[in-house]
Amino acid sequence: MHVALTGATGFLGLRLLRRLLDTHRSVTVLVHAGSGDALHRITRFFALTGAPEPFVAELPGRLRVVETELEQPRLGLSRRAFQELAGGLGAIWHSAGSINLEGGLPELRRTNVEGTRHVLELAAAGRGRPVVHHVSTAFVAGSRREGVAYEDELDDAHGFENAYERSKYEAEVLIHAWSREHRRPVVVLRPSILVTDLPPHPELPPHPLQVVERILRDARHAAGPGSPGHDGAGPDGPHGAVPGGRPRVRLVGHPHGRLNLMPVEHAAEVMVRLAGRTPSGGVDTYHVVHDRDVPVLTITTLLERLVRLSIDLVATEPDDRSALEALVDFYPGLTAYLAHRRRFDDTRVRALFGPSTASGRVDLDYLWSGLAPRDRVPAGPSPTPTPTAAFPSARYA
Repeated sequence: MHVALTGATGFLGLRLLRRLLDTHRSVTVLVHAGSGDALHRITRFFALTGAPEPFVAELPGRLRVVETELEQPRLGLSRRAFQELAGGLGAIWHSAGSINLEGGLPELRRTNVEGTRHVLELAAAGRGRPVVHHVSTAFVAGSRREGVAYEDELDDAHGFENAYERSKYEAEVLIHAWSREHRRPVVVLRPSILVTDLPPHPELPPHPLQVVERILRDARHAAGPGSPGHDGAGPDGPHGAVPGGRPRVRLVGHPHGRLNLMPVEHAAEVMVRLAGRTPSGGVDTYHVVHDRDVPVLTITTLLERLVRLSIDLVATEPDDRSALEALVDFYPGLTAYLAHRRRFDDTRVRALFGPSTASGRVDLDYLWSGLAPRDRVPAGPSPTPTPTAAFPSARYA
């Protein structure tokens, strides 16, 4: 059975490709037209991450690279090329998409919804009726911040934290309609926030927390020397500087919040194992998540160490924002999740795989390893983030 993979040069796609090459002699990678030398980037990833030299040397003969345009009908291919591609496939993995939390809905729909539509067209055109494996996100659960999100739930009753979540929700709605119309199986894989302890490298794709770090670092720099605490000056107040000159930033969040962070390597392993099961015939949805959530205070402590800030969690957005806080507020996808306390149910996956589903521990040391260059050492414990506004005593939503 021949398999095609979109998003093969992405953070998750590269790990999926590694797992797929364990079980398939060759893989067709569908890459964005004009994005550069995909084969070189893939080869460099495996070389930099310690893959055996014989494995790396064989890659040019095992990978077929096809340049496509996800946003275009027939993936931007000629009718003949599209039909030839579809006719040789037994499975399609759709991992490509935009994860821009600050993106506008029209832009995200073009990539995440229309891109999915065109991948489904490829599946429908295939003589071998290839099974589609669609990488979604656990965050299609939307802006409900408490309770349990179940795998079979798919509705927009709670709204969404950002346009990215909505676009991924709409893609899943499209998949359900396509599966019913064509009576074809689809496997939907919903990972949580994917991370790694692999140190950052300029030739490796970043993960979400690296993007968050860069946003905070850029915002701190852009606020300039006139912002409170930028150079150690300013009052030691709610939006001033703490001793030592660290700018103090107030972010809306819950002191008992938690986030699900999943090691990307383990997520890829679980996804490929799930793909090895016989599909039900309809849409089979799986949460690919960690069995233990990470406290929000761990995330803020990590960011404090990396960016040299002091982060205070507050219940509501302050009226008297500093220049730095105003800049951070330009990125609505950045802080929305600091108030989340919900849990993603993965009973189905744990029932299938048992103890082998359990992930390695994701703690402050693990996250630091995946964000700090090797020549940096932790700057010592940061001040514990302190709520500076009163929180409701019973619950927070």
